Amino acid sequence: MFKPVEMFIGLRYTKARRQSHFVSFISFSSMLGIALGVMVLIVVLSVMNGFETAMRDRILGMLSHVTVSETDATIENWQQRREKMLQRKHVVSASPFVERQVMLSVSGKVQGTLLEGVLPEEESAVSEVSKMMVKGSFSDLIAGKNNIILGVTLAESLKVDIGDSVVLLTPSADSISSGELPVLRDFNVVGMFRVDLQQYDKSTAYIHMQDAVDLFELGDQVTGLRIQLDDLYKSAEVADNIAQTTQGNVWVSDWTKQNTTFFKAIQLQKTMMFFILGMIIAVAAFNLVSTLVMVVTDKESDIAIFRTLGLTPSSVMKVFMVQGTLIGLIGILLGVVLGVLLAINIDVILPWLESLLGARLVSPDTFGISEVGSNVKWLDIFVIAISALILSMLATVYPAWKASKIHPAEALRYE
Repeated sequence: MFKPVEMFIGLRYTKARRQSHFVSFISFSSMLGIALGVMVLIVVLSVMNGFETAMRDRILGMLSHVTVSETDATIENWQQRREKMLQRKHVVSASPFVERQVMLSVSGKVQGTLLEGVLPEEESAVSEVSKMMVKGSFSDLIAGKNNIILGVTLAESLKVDIGDSVVLLTPSADSISSGELPVLRDFNVVGMFRVDLQQYDKSTAYIHMQDAVDLFELGDQVTGLRIQLDDLYKSAEVADNIAQTTQGNVWVSDWTKQNTTFFKAIQLQKTMMFFILGMIIAVAAFNLVSTLVMVVTDKESDIAIFRTLGLTPSSVMKVFMVQGTLIGLIGILLGVVLGVLLAINIDVILPWLESLLGARLVSPDTFGISEVGSNVKWLDIFVIAISALILSMLATVYPAWKASKIHPAEALRYE
């Protein structure tokens, strides 16, 4: 452990003015480098955490926790299946749906679309789409009325608004074998939704489930059931239980399996960014080596006097370890404060930068969302601070060891 005298001398050396202004500048540069490295790493990881949280919330706003279907993507007697699902543990709601890929056409412009046939009163219990309406209401989907709700980007692409009509094109049930022309049906645009996730806003449309059943000639069949749980982190457990206890060829998926690759990619990016940006902190921390070597050279006569007064080589070594650690600690604290301040205000700083540069830094086409927030996790800050502190302490070992090897007689010979 460090003795009071070692702490006192190390602290005095940290605050003292140098005979050489260059040494003081190098010390300040090392401190500033550590602060900048810590700040950048906190901001980047917080933004990536915010991006992951935003994507997860938006995806869960569109997807149910668990989806159940047959292996041929249809379910018969869905009412009975639904009642059985509602009796299961953790299940709070279940909604039938019909899902097909179709084409929407307006004035010769054609757009591929994922069509969702839903029961509006049931769908609101398993997804957040009804809360994301920017025009119209989800309750405007009425059976037999051929009403349709579009994502805002899809509506912009087709250049339609509330009250306009779109033509839905889909193959008939026997078109593949008989060569019949696809079914064409007019639908009235009654609403638009915005999830702020391009994969949905750009290519998803909703109609009433009964209209979808009639359109695709499904009879009593639907694509499957969407299930909402009381705890989204129980989805894998519930999905496995459904698959094991349900008779027949059942296909069960949960939100984690549907987006495994995406979230693993984000986690890999966070890990790589931590190590890459951590190199900035490492470079700044090891600048302490040159700083302390210069300090040792600057303080050779002082070290020699301390040795003659009885300070041991190990105590001399600890003096300079204290000094280097204090420089690193001040830089870390400064970096943490600046990093947290920037991270929690990123929603204000980013639009300001975009207006200053005159360019969109967060493009919806590239990132999938138009707004990026931040999520400051104190565990990340703790890991960053401890890592930087360890690197700073390691950087002090060689200069401190060199200081402990100074011989008093040789250092004072020409004084």
